[in-house]
Amino acid sequence: MKISKSWYEILKPEFEKQYYKDLQKFLVDEYSHYTIYPEPDNVFNALNLVPYDKVRVVIIGQDPYHAPKQAHGLSFSVQKGVDIPPSLQNIYKEIHNDLGYPIPKSGDLTQWAKQGVLLLNSVLTVRAGNANSHRGKGWEQFTSAIIDKLNQRNEPIIFILWGNNAKEFAKNIDTTKHFILTAPHPSPLSAYSGFFGCKHFSKCNEFLKSINQQPIDWHIYEKPETKEI
Repeated sequence: MKISKSWYEILKPEFEKQYYKDLQKFLVDEYSHYTIYPEPDNVFNALNLVPYDKVRVVIIGQDPYHAPKQAHGLSFSVQKGVDIPPSLQNIYKEIHNDLGYPIPKSGDLTQWAKQGVLLLNSVLTVRAGNANSHRGKGWEQFTSAIIDKLNQRNEPIIFILWGNNAKEFAKNIDTTKHFILTAPHPSPLSAYSGFFGCKHFSKCNEFLKSINQQPIDWHIYEKPETKEI
């Protein structure tokens, strides 16, 4: 599993802890005996696309999609050419209602990552066809360490937390420095309980403008037009 130098240096203490060594052994066994998503090279995709000092927004998901060709290491995102899952469909509907952008045909959110949006799942791997199968194996401690490291930054970061799982991270975020947006999860089971109408995308951009930063272009272009950070 490849990880960028900037994040490796930041997270090096975690790699040396026993829980992470146990997690590695577990993953070696899982990848050897089962189909695991995402591919090993994509497990740290979210970190590899956004250097530590370039993170401006964090969107926390749960665990990767568990159907073929979906997961590629970014929360809520699927690979190009794959049908858009229901939760992402609802995210796109909210963006349309909030900002007026047309609903894209692609579910690949790499364009957001290239603008400084860290699309981080709390669990980074999953067994095919078995949602939450890698919960409680050590990933939660690792991703909590990522949030802790980001929380230590002096530059403000916007944390977008949808659903109870993501909201658990709020207690470790210093709101005197950082900004938190919370809502129900965008899944069909809860989207109508407050996700629709949350206007998190415009609120995020308003906050970025208030600290003299470029807003995020939340539209997904079929041919990328956004500038990389």
